[in-house]
Amino acid sequence: MKFCVIGLGRLGYHVATRLAANNAQVLAIDSNPIIVASIKDLVTHAICLRITDEESLRSVGIHEFNTVIVTVGENMAQSILISVLLKKKLRIKQVVTRAINEIHKEILNLVGSDMVVIPEKEAGIHLADTLTSPFTDFIRLSTGFAVSKLTAPKPFVGKTIKSLSIYNTYHIHCFGIETEDKLITIVDPTYVIKATDKLIFGGGNADLEKLARL
Repeated sequence: MKFCVIGLGRLGYHVATRLAANNAQVLAIDSNPIIVASIKDLVTHAICLRITDEESLRSVGIHEFNTVIVTVGENMAQSILISVLLKKKLRIKQVVTRAINEIHKEILNLVGSDMVVIPEKEAGIHLADTLTSPFTDFIRLSTGFAVSKLTAPKPFVGKTIKSLSIYNTYHIHCFGIETEDKLITIVDPTYVIKATDKLIFGGGNADLEKLARL
Protein backbone atom coordinates (compact mmCIF):
# COMPACT_ATOMS: atom_id res chain seq x y z
CA MET A 1 0.00 0.00 0.00
CA LYS A 2 1.25 3.47 -0.89
CA PHE A 3 0.35 6.66 0.95
CA CYS A 4 1.44 10.26 0.74
CA VAL A 5 1.15 12.47 3.83
CA ILE A 6 1.25 16.23 3.24
CA GLY A 7 1.98 18.29 6.34
CA LEU A 8 4.10 16.85 9.13
CA GLY A 9 2.76 18.55 12.21
CA ARG A 10 1.78 16.46 15.22
CA LEU A 11 -1.02 14.65 13.38
CA GLY A 12 0.77 14.17 10.08
CA TYR A 13 3.98 12.99 11.75
CA HIS A 14 2.16 10.29 13.73
CA VAL A 15 0.04 9.23 10.74
CA ALA A 16 3.08 8.91 8.48
CA THR A 17 5.22 6.99 10.96
CA ARG A 18 2.36 4.69 11.94
CA LEU A 19 1.58 3.88 8.31
CA ALA A 20 5.24 3.05 7.79
CA ALA A 21 5.24 0.88 10.92
CA ASN A 22 2.28 -0.95 9.39
CA ASN A 23 4.50 -1.82 6.40
CA ALA A 24 3.00 0.74 4.02
CA GLN A 25 5.10 2.74 1.58
CA VAL A 26 4.96 6.35 2.74
CA LEU A 27 5.99 9.58 1.06
CA ALA A 28 6.08 12.34 3.69
CA ILE A 29 6.00 15.96 2.48
CA ASP A 30 6.46 19.22 4.37
CA SER A 31 7.83 22.68 3.65
CA ASN A 32 9.94 22.66 6.83
CA PRO A 33 13.37 21.05 6.23
CA ILE A 34 13.94 20.41 9.94
CA ILE A 35 10.76 18.33 10.23
CA VAL A 36 11.57 16.47 7.02
CA ALA A 37 15.04 15.63 8.32
CA SER A 38 13.57 14.30 11.57
CA ILE A 39 11.27 11.83 9.82
CA LYS A 40 13.36 10.71 6.84
CA ASP A 41 14.60 7.54 8.51
CA LEU A 42 11.12 6.53 9.69
CA VAL A 43 9.28 6.53 6.33
CA THR A 44 9.99 5.38 2.79
CA HIS A 45 10.72 8.85 1.45
CA ALA A 46 10.60 12.35 2.97
CA ILE A 47 10.72 15.49 0.84
CA CYS A 48 10.87 19.22 1.57
CA LEU A 49 8.50 20.88 -0.89
CA ARG A 50 6.18 23.81 -1.50
CA ILE A 51 3.01 21.91 -0.73
CA THR A 52 0.63 24.27 -2.57
CA ASP A 53 2.52 24.19 -5.88
CA GLU A 54 0.96 21.89 -8.48
CA GLU A 55 4.12 21.38 -10.53
CA SER A 56 6.17 20.57 -7.44
CA LEU A 57 3.64 17.93 -6.43
CA ARG A 58 3.67 16.47 -9.94
CA SER A 59 7.48 16.38 -9.92
CA VAL A 60 7.56 13.99 -6.94
CA GLY A 61 5.10 11.61 -8.60
CA ILE A 62 2.18 12.27 -6.29
CA HIS A 63 -0.20 11.14 -9.03
CA GLU A 64 1.12 7.61 -8.48
CA PHE A 65 -0.44 7.47 -5.00
CA ASN A 66 -4.02 6.25 -4.58
CA THR A 67 -4.36 7.86 -1.14
CA VAL A 68 -3.07 11.28 -0.10
CA ILE A 69 -3.58 12.53 3.46
CA VAL A 70 -3.57 16.30 4.03
CA THR A 71 -3.00 17.27 7.66
CA VAL A 72 -2.35 21.02 7.38
CA GLY A 73 -5.70 21.87 8.97
CA GLU A 74 -4.55 24.92 10.94
CA ASN A 75 -4.37 26.90 7.70
CA MET A 76 -7.87 26.55 6.24
CA ALA A 77 -7.10 28.27 2.93
CA GLN A 78 -4.00 26.14 2.41
CA SER A 79 -5.73 22.83 3.12
CA ILE A 80 -8.62 23.75 0.81
CA LEU A 81 -6.22 24.72 -2.00
CA ILE A 82 -4.24 21.50 -1.64
CA SER A 83 -7.42 19.40 -1.62
CA VAL A 84 -8.63 21.10 -4.83
CA LEU A 85 -5.26 20.51 -6.51
CA LEU A 86 -5.27 16.85 -5.52
CA LYS A 87 -8.83 16.08 -6.61
CA LYS A 88 -9.44 18.39 -9.55
CA LYS A 89 -5.98 18.76 -11.07
CA LEU A 90 -4.03 15.68 -10.07
CA ARG A 91 -7.01 13.30 -10.00
CA ILE A 92 -6.00 11.51 -6.82
CA LYS A 93 -8.39 8.62 -6.12
CA GLN A 94 -8.73 9.14 -2.36
CA VAL A 95 -7.99 12.39 -0.53
CA VAL A 96 -8.23 12.45 3.27
CA THR A 97 -8.13 15.94 4.78
CA ARG A 98 -7.96 17.31 8.29
CA ALA A 99 -10.43 20.04 9.26
CA ILE A 100 -10.40 22.31 12.31
CA ASN A 101 -14.17 22.85 12.61
CA GLU A 102 -17.49 21.89 11.03
CA ILE A 103 -17.53 24.80 8.57
CA HIS A 104 -14.06 23.85 7.37
CA LYS A 105 -15.26 20.25 7.02
CA GLU A 106 -18.26 21.29 4.92
CA ILE A 107 -16.05 23.29 2.56
CA LEU A 108 -13.61 20.40 2.16
CA ASN A 109 -16.49 18.07 1.36
CA LEU A 110 -17.75 20.53 -1.26
CA VAL A 111 -14.38 20.75 -3.01
CA GLY A 112 -14.16 16.96 -3.26
CA SER A 113 -12.27 15.52 -0.30
CA ASP A 114 -13.27 11.88 0.05
CA MET A 115 -12.85 11.82 3.83
CA VAL A 116 -12.63 14.72 6.27
CA VAL A 117 -11.59 14.27 9.90
CA ILE A 118 -11.66 16.63 12.86
CA PRO A 119 -9.16 14.81 15.12
CA GLU A 120 -9.55 17.06 18.16
CA LYS A 121 -13.33 16.61 18.13
CA GLU A 122 -13.12 12.86 17.60
CA ALA A 123 -10.47 12.46 20.31
CA GLY A 124 -12.57 14.50 22.73
CA ILE A 125 -15.68 12.41 22.09
CA HIS A 126 -13.70 9.19 22.50
CA LEU A 127 -12.16 10.42 25.76
CA ALA A 128 -15.55 11.44 27.16
CA ASP A 129 -17.08 8.09 26.18
CA THR A 130 -14.18 6.25 27.82
CA LEU A 131 -14.35 8.24 31.06
CA THR A 132 -18.11 7.80 31.43
CA SER A 133 -18.21 4.14 30.39
CA PRO A 134 -17.75 1.05 32.54
CA PHE A 135 -15.97 -0.58 29.61
CA THR A 136 -12.18 -0.75 29.47
CA ASP A 137 -12.34 0.12 25.76
CA PHE A 138 -15.23 1.77 23.98
CA ILE A 139 -15.34 2.64 20.27
CA ARG A 140 -18.50 4.34 19.02
CA LEU A 141 -18.96 3.36 15.37
CA SER A 142 -22.13 5.43 15.01
CA THR A 143 -24.58 7.24 17.26
CA GLY A 144 -26.32 3.93 17.94
CA PHE A 145 -23.68 1.22 17.66
CA ALA A 146 -20.39 0.58 19.46
CA VAL A 147 -17.73 -2.06 20.04
CA SER A 148 -16.50 -2.42 23.59
CA LYS A 149 -14.46 -4.57 25.97
CA LEU A 150 -15.80 -5.45 29.42
CA THR A 151 -14.45 -7.54 32.28
CA ALA A 152 -16.69 -10.60 32.54
CA PRO A 153 -19.84 -9.73 34.51
CA LYS A 154 -20.27 -11.89 37.62
CA PRO A 155 -23.40 -13.66 36.25
CA PHE A 156 -21.30 -14.84 33.26
CA VAL A 157 -18.44 -16.40 35.24
CA GLY A 158 -18.38 -20.19 35.15
CA LYS A 159 -20.88 -20.38 32.28
CA THR A 160 -20.38 -21.22 28.63
CA ILE A 161 -20.97 -18.75 25.82
CA LYS A 162 -23.68 -21.01 24.44
CA SER A 163 -25.59 -21.31 27.71
CA LEU A 164 -25.77 -17.53 28.08
CA SER A 165 -27.56 -17.01 24.72
CA ILE A 166 -25.97 -13.58 24.67
CA TYR A 167 -27.61 -12.26 21.52
CA ASN A 168 -31.10 -13.55 22.33
CA THR A 169 -30.90 -12.30 25.90
CA TYR A 170 -28.99 -9.02 25.56
CA HIS A 171 -29.28 -8.22 21.83
CA ILE A 172 -25.50 -7.90 21.43
CA HIS A 173 -22.77 -9.99 19.82
CA CYS A 174 -19.67 -11.41 21.52
CA PHE A 175 -16.83 -10.96 19.01
CA GLY A 176 -13.94 -12.18 21.11
CA ILE A 177 -12.44 -12.92 24.51
CA GLU A 178 -9.21 -11.55 25.94
CA THR A 179 -7.76 -13.99 28.47
CA GLU A 180 -4.71 -13.54 30.66
CA ASP A 181 -2.41 -14.83 27.94
CA LYS A 182 -4.14 -14.54 24.56
CA LEU A 183 -6.89 -13.02 22.45
CA ILE A 184 -9.58 -15.41 21.20
CA THR A 185 -11.19 -14.10 18.00
CA ILE A 186 -13.16 -17.22 17.10
CA VAL A 187 -15.27 -17.92 20.15
CA ASP A 188 -16.00 -21.57 20.95
CA PRO A 189 -19.62 -21.83 22.20
CA THR A 190 -18.44 -24.31 24.85
CA TYR A 191 -15.81 -21.91 26.27
CA VAL A 192 -16.27 -21.43 30.03
CA ILE A 193 -15.90 -17.78 31.03
CA LYS A 194 -13.41 -16.95 33.78
CA ALA A 195 -13.53 -14.00 36.17
CA THR A 196 -10.35 -12.55 34.67
CA ASP A 197 -11.63 -12.67 31.09
CA LYS A 198 -12.47 -9.54 29.16
CA LEU A 199 -15.28 -9.97 26.64
CA ILE A 200 -15.45 -7.99 23.41
CA PHE A 201 -19.00 -7.00 22.51
CA GLY A 202 -20.69 -5.17 19.67
CA GLY A 203 -24.20 -3.78 19.73
CA GLY A 204 -26.47 -0.88 20.48
CA ASN A 205 -25.24 1.63 23.02
CA ALA A 206 -28.26 1.18 25.27
CA ASP A 207 -27.94 -2.62 25.22
CA LEU A 208 -24.24 -2.43 26.06
CA GLU A 209 -24.96 -0.11 28.98
CA LYS A 210 -27.55 -2.57 30.36
CA LEU A 211 -25.00 -5.38 30.15
CA ALA A 212 -22.41 -3.31 32.00
CA ARG A 213 -24.78 -2.90 34.95
CA LEU A 214 -24.97 -6.67 35.56
